[in-house]
Amino acid sequence: MEKTSKEGKEKSKASAVTTPNLTTLEQICGSDKETYQALSYMFLDPRKIDVSTKEAADNAKKAEKEKDLTSARTWYEVAGGLAIYEGDTKRIAEYYGGAERVTGEKYLIVNNPDKAVAKAQEYYKQYLHS
Repeated sequence: MEKTSKEGKEKSKASAVTTPNLTTLEQICGSDKETYQALSYMFLDPRKIDVSTKEAADNAKKAEKEKDLTSARTWYEVAGGLAIYEGDTKRIAEYYGGAERVTGEKYLIVNNPDKAVAKAQEYYKQYLHS
């Protein structure tokens, strides 16, 4: 009988444990884990990036041409992250497509940039007040 009582207390403790706090972006994305993962390269405050989207894209293309694939990947990701902030889905596909080309890695944001931008813009609207 005591064992059952002890097990009951253990179960009560386990159910009383709260789930970890979700980040704001997790809350915005809700159960859409793919979009949340797709936004893993977004900048939480892109205003702090000291290059323009065009500069980053130009740097990526130059590095790719010079076969510096690590730099090309980084610059494509910077350009893509800035394009997310700007809400430019065409450029998002272009820049992350460039990153895919130089790395062979797949970027989920390329699958549905419209949905990702909508979630990112919701985040930016909530947290980035000019």
